[in-house]
Amino acid sequence: MLVVAPKKINYKEFDVSQSNNTSAGKCPVMHGSHTLSGSSNTDWWPNALNLDILHQHDTKTNPLGGDFNYREELKKLDVEALKSDLRELLSTSQDWWPADHGFYGGMMARVAWHAAGSYRLQDGRGGASTGNQRFAPLNSWPDNANTDKGRRILWPIKKKYGNKISWADLMIFAGTVAYEMAGLKTYGFAFGREDIWHPEKDIYWGAEREWLAPSDTRYEAVEKPDTMENPLSAVQMGLIYVNPEGVNGNPDPQATAHQIRETFARMAMNDEETVALTAGGHTIGKSHGGESADNVGPAPEDADIADQGLGWMPKGKRGIGRNVVAGGPEGAWTTDPTKWDMGFFDMLFGHEWELTKSPAGAKQWKPVNIKEEDMPTDAEDSSIRVMPLMTDADMAMKVDPIYNEICQKFMADPEYFSQTFAKAWFKLTHRDLGPKSRYVGPDAPEEDLIWQDPIPKGATHYDIGHLKSLIANSGLSIQDMINTAWDSARTFRGSDNRGGANGARIRLAPQKDWLGNEPERLQRVLAILEPLAEQVGASVADTIVLAGNVGVEMAAKAAGVNVSVPFEPGRGDATDEMTDAESFEVLEPLADGFRNFIKKDYIPAPEEMLLDRAQLMGLTAPEMTVLVGGLRVIGANYGGSKHGVFTDKVGVLSTDFFDVLTDMSYKWEPASKSHYNIVDRVSGENKYTATRVDLVFGSNSILRAYAEVYAQDDNNEKFVNDFVSAWVKVMNADRFDV
Repeated sequence: MLVVAPKKINYKEFDVSQSNNTSAGKCPVMHGSHTLSGSSNTDWWPNALNLDILHQHDTKTNPLGGDFNYREELKKLDVEALKSDLRELLSTSQDWWPADHGFYGGMMARVAWHAAGSYRLQDGRGGASTGNQRFAPLNSWPDNANTDKGRRILWPIKKKYGNKISWADLMIFAGTVAYEMAGLKTYGFAFGREDIWHPEKDIYWGAEREWLAPSDTRYEAVEKPDTMENPLSAVQMGLIYVNPEGVNGNPDPQATAHQIRETFARMAMNDEETVALTAGGHTIGKSHGGESADNVGPAPEDADIADQGLGWMPKGKRGIGRNVVAGGPEGAWTTDPTKWDMGFFDMLFGHEWELTKSPAGAKQWKPVNIKEEDMPTDAEDSSIRVMPLMTDADMAMKVDPIYNEICQKFMADPEYFSQTFAKAWFKLTHRDLGPKSRYVGPDAPEEDLIWQDPIPKGATHYDIGHLKSLIANSGLSIQDMINTAWDSARTFRGSDNRGGANGARIRLAPQKDWLGNEPERLQRVLAILEPLAEQVGASVADTIVLAGNVGVEMAAKAAGVNVSVPFEPGRGDATDEMTDAESFEVLEPLADGFRNFIKKDYIPAPEEMLLDRAQLMGLTAPEMTVLVGGLRVIGANYGGSKHGVFTDKVGVLSTDFFDVLTDMSYKWEPASKSHYNIVDRVSGENKYTATRVDLVFGSNSILRAYAEVYAQDDNNEKFVNDFVSAWVKVMNADRFDV
């Protein structure tokens, strides 16, 4: 065996003083680990379709391994012992980052709030269910300043309990325990949030390239909050919700109230929940702006290696305790910021307020006259009384007539306020965890809440074979069966575990009238399937999915492959009373590249909207590819369109889509802005038509590589099996009970 000696490299000593010299480019170590301009494909080709959104959270990034089952680990968790340890931790001030008033409750409430508060209803992204606050960009948002300290304070608990509790669960649980320690009777708590292990690239936080850039860029008109760009909910880049200093930093409580109302609605909160969360969120803890902002170091992602992942560290002055700077405003909202009480309302409505500035230079409100005994104490020295504060968002609760009326209601009934806040806090911290079937732990409440999208359990002991036979002989076409099942299931989004086929809400408003669901066809199919479900004792939800499976089996058989599509019974049928129709409006598919549907022209390209839907459904790039190719040849296009149906055997689960796409006997000619002709090179005949979604599987180098796999002569059976596997994944995406 010939052994070739490796080429010797002269590793010269690196001269730090020359680190900015062009000669540093001769360093033999690849610098691709840093995001340098021009160092990635997207830098070189910014208009190319970026599939990274579908490549996230690969099991290779998970240090616990692909076989790790968090829900099994949770069964080993001693919840009472965990509570006890948290109570002790939250009551023990640490020298390196002293607790305000000797209690970390306010800090932990803020960590939990800011983890959960990034959730937005429009696409279900953000929120607390993944522990994403540990990673960029959220770990370095200006609004999240010093939440990193809260996580470091929690580290001894995480270290002790290890795999039995995720960071995602621990952060929210710590905030909930903090409120219990302050005296609130909480509504409950559920475990079940599983950590991710690297930053999420699938969340669009805005187009700005500057932290806290003026919010005008997010609105058609900033004075009209409902014109904010979807799916955004926060008013500026790097904020969780609104600017505490006012719209674009200009104090005006009524203008801020308008922004609050829109932002909290986009977080799935109504006016009463908004007031409860604002008041309750500021009942414990304090805001930090006790030192010049010039004394604050960079955010974690910019911090020096010696800071070991901590950001916003003081540059020279003390910078801890009373001298901490986080958001900028300084002070507590209540006389005793360690207790759950009515102190926020007493302070807000018990005084007149005037504008001032914090030591950090932030605009805030202070009482015109206040007795010394009504002031909160200093965060470190209880013998000193200091001025309280209100932010512009707090003042909005007093100035806005609707919010003011709700405040008056709460002040007249403190118990009602506590109950409302407890439920709103539970909703805030559990909204993106999904339905109750995903809840784990002894403190999970039994009550069904409308925002949980409740679904009754379905029957499991009916004759599945008999129902399949009835469906097969019902006169429904393959396309009828497959399209209805797909439309029912495609609403699922893994971002907040909403939607899907379970519940058969495709029968109910608003889904039954969505354009993309072809209402006329849908009602015709349901009129046939519903009596069959009743005849055998199955749910309509199960029957819809089973009909889709029957259609897939028939299409596969026509291709010469006999398959039995796996099926799990037990889906239930939701009712109108179980459905918050307004909150389901955001699940309407504006585009579905899998069925070549687009409601109207949008700024994002159709192929980009396909990626977004595939990611929300939890699909990988290969799964997306096989589903599109299979649905095309089956003839599952919206409205029976022929675009992308590259076959003369419609209804047969063949590889024809990929065969034609990779066949160089054709050429591809634009027919309009978004449609193309597939032309025979010899005869000049227009053989097929296509959309951008179809042709991207030939133009994108990664997708073409997948397409070529299925175009190979030896992969016909693999194609069918892969299609079935991806189909079942979509049909079962919302089956958290199996």
